[in-house]
Amino acid sequence: MIPLSVLDLAPIVEGGDVAQALANSRDLAQHTERFGYHRFWLAEHHAMPGIASAATALTIMNAAQATKTIRVGAGGIMLPNHAPIIIAEQFGTLEALFPGRIDLGLGRAPGGDGLTARALRRTLVGGEDRFPQDVLELQALLGPSEPGQRLRSVPGEGSNTPLWILGSSTFGAQLAAALGLPFAFASHFAPAQMMSAVEIYRSTFRPSEQLQKPYVMLGFNIFAAPTDDEGRLLATSLMQAFVSLRRGEPRKLQPPNPAFEESLTDMERAQLEQVLQCSAIGAQATIKTSIEAFIARTGADELILASHIYDHSARVRAYEIVAKVMALS
Repeated sequence: MIPLSVLDLAPIVEGGDVAQALANSRDLAQHTERFGYHRFWLAEHHAMPGIASAATALTIMNAAQATKTIRVGAGGIMLPNHAPIIIAEQFGTLEALFPGRIDLGLGRAPGGDGLTARALRRTLVGGEDRFPQDVLELQALLGPSEPGQRLRSVPGEGSNTPLWILGSSTFGAQLAAALGLPFAFASHFAPAQMMSAVEIYRSTFRPSEQLQKPYVMLGFNIFAAPTDDEGRLLATSLMQAFVSLRRGEPRKLQPPNPAFEESLTDMERAQLEQVLQCSAIGAQATIKTSIEAFIARTGADELILASHIYDHSARVRAYEIVAKVMALS
C-alpha cells in the first residue's frame, strides 16, 4: 500500500471561529498520526472566511507540537507572496524545533483574490513570473552556506528542509522535473490536467541530490461514512463551499444540506461533477474501491487526502474509516 497523507485547511465552520478551527486542526493531526497517516499538511489561503490556515508556518507548529512522528508541512506556501529568505527562516526554525519532520511544499498561485495578493509581498518584477528563480533562491538559503556568502538565512541554512513543487497545471510538473523535486498535484480540486502533468513530470525528470527518481503525490477528496447516503450528504458542505466561491461569495463552511444539489444550475452541477472527479464518497466498500481504482489509474506514489467535512467528529471518523479499509496501521 502506498503512503496516505492528510491535507487540512483548518476549516472555520458556520457557528464556529478561528480558535475552534485551530483546535480542531491540532486534534485531527493527533488522530491521523495514530491512524497511521504519513504527512499532515496545511495550505496557505488568504481572506477566506472558511479557512484558518493563512499563517501557515504557525498552523504547522500548532500541529507539530501536538504530534511526535507524523511529518508536518505546507501544502503549500504560495511563494510569490513572500521573500524567499522569510520562508527559509520560518522553515529553518520549524526544522530546528521538529527535526526530520518538516516538509515545504511550494506553489505559485496567490492563494487569495487580487486585492489581497497586492496587499501581500509579491515578488513579481516587470510582470515576469519569478517563481522558478525564487525556488532556487530558497533552496540555496536552506542548503549549506558557502565561503564568502553574503545573504544568509539564520535559522535556515544547512537545514536542507525537503522541498516539493505543487501545481494544478503542467507548469509545476515541468519545474519539479527540471529541479529533481517531488511533485504534488492538486487533483482534489483541479483534476483536468492531472494525467498530462504526471506524464510530463515522469518523462522529463532529472535526478537531484534530494531525489533520485520521480515521486508523485496526488490530491484526493474523501467523504467516508457508515453509509453511501451519509457520505454523499457530508460532501454537500464542500459542494456549497465550491459553488459559493465560484459565485464570488466565499463563506464559512456550511452544514450538510440534503436539498443543496436540487438548487444548482446545470452549469454548477457540471462544474461540481468535474471538480469532484478525484473523490471517494460513501461507505467502506465504496471508499476502498474508489481509492484503489484511482491509484491503479494514476500510478501515484502517495495520496494526500482532503476531507472538508462540517462536523469535526465526522471528519475524524472519515479518516479513521479510510485508515481501516486501507490497512494503514
